[in-house]
Amino acid sequence: MFSGQDGVTISVKEDRMRKFYWIPVVLSLLACGESELAKQPTEGRENPQSKQLRAEMSQWFQDAKFGMFIHWGVYSVLGDGEWVMHQKQMTVPEYEKLPPQFNPTEYDPQEWVALAKSAGMKYITITSKHHDGFAMWDSQISDYDIVERTPYRKDVLKMLADECAKEGIKLFFYHSHLDWHHPDYFPRGRTGQHSGRPDEGDFNRYLDYMDSQIEELAGGGYGELGGFWFDGWWDQQNREEGQSPKATHIDWRLNRTYDLIHRLQPQALIGNNHHVAPFPGEDFQMFEKDLPGQNTTGFSADATIGQLPLETCETINKSWGFNKTDESFKSTEELIHYLVRAAGYNSNFLLNVGPTPQGTIQEEFRVRLTEIGEWLVRNGESIYGTRGGPMDPQDWGVTTQKDGLIYLHVLSEDTPEVIVIPGSKSWDVKRATLLSSGEEVGFRKAGGAEDLSVSLPEKDRSPVDTIIVLAR
Repeated sequence: MFSGQDGVTISVKEDRMRKFYWIPVVLSLLACGESELAKQPTEGRENPQSKQLRAEMSQWFQDAKFGMFIHWGVYSVLGDGEWVMHQKQMTVPEYEKLPPQFNPTEYDPQEWVALAKSAGMKYITITSKHHDGFAMWDSQISDYDIVERTPYRKDVLKMLADECAKEGIKLFFYHSHLDWHHPDYFPRGRTGQHSGRPDEGDFNRYLDYMDSQIEELAGGGYGELGGFWFDGWWDQQNREEGQSPKATHIDWRLNRTYDLIHRLQPQALIGNNHHVAPFPGEDFQMFEKDLPGQNTTGFSADATIGQLPLETCETINKSWGFNKTDESFKSTEELIHYLVRAAGYNSNFLLNVGPTPQGTIQEEFRVRLTEIGEWLVRNGESIYGTRGGPMDPQDWGVTTQKDGLIYLHVLSEDTPEVIVIPGSKSWDVKRATLLSSGEEVGFRKAGGAEDLSVSLPEKDRSPVDTIIVLAR
């Protein structure tokens, strides 16, 4: 139920066919509605208390360092990843046959949260709506959701939110700007051209719909959120020669969406996987399958690093959503190296799992997450609460730092027995010890034109990460 500006209560579930694209209900979205105030950037007019809440959440976020990404939706029925609707050129009627087959009776949010905690993860980011447009909660704006279109008929996000609150895990919602299902997502972007939707629509009406669903998620029913993780902006990016990387074919009205969230959840952090420099109102910057500043995937050519907290996301195999044929699993050592390197780049690491249509997390994922958690029990001091540097990342390793200590992470077994730390001429190191045993490590102090040099021990070297603590 929503209350309009005239005080009339509107039941948007009275007419299922009409409510999907009937969006006058958006009159209740914001007290400022379509006013000029709503079109202005958040920065500069936000109240100091709200800024303080997000500053505290940003500090927590940077200290947390490690989170679980969950890509889960009706696409898991086909076991071919979350892009299956686009890649298989499925029409809307064809894709709508999937929700009746989605019945995750083995879903146990308590087990999922326990797994995240055992892995040493401090937050969870789960798909509330992916590009297929299907809502994984009990939406009041559309019946295209898990409660009304599947035999499961339960709000899995609410169940997870309650368990996260109980266990002290922050919850973020991944939400797609892009929508291959909604009739008003027009003009088409770079994807979803084969959905069979009519070649007409009102994009602002679609954005009203999107904001209305975001209002449902941020409105309080899911508790205090860690934030929102947006994706799909790039679908409308204008890539014509001479255009700014931030140019789009339509106006995404980001300010209005961000203002809505910050009004309803003042502490919530907003990030957007747009692969360009941050926009006003965003609170952290993410990098998809790449460390900040790198572009091995081709996603980050225009992703200028800003001043916001950073996050990188990666998969355990090659897929985000459940893929029954993808057995390209990264080893635990590879994943630990990615976590450590992310911290050395001053970034969080969001590691993905794609649950099955039954609601379980496959064993290969569980084993690796448990082993990462065991490593963090022993070595988490060098990750949690740290910041990257002061050494620039090297091929052989990285540094993290906190409380006057520098943690030297030697990740390559081919590293020479004596390593010279570039950029360390000003470091006044008093002591060097192995984190694993506390034993002294030989070093030569920096001074003048000389960088610090450290002698790696002959024994007690870890095949995964030899961590040396430098005290200044």
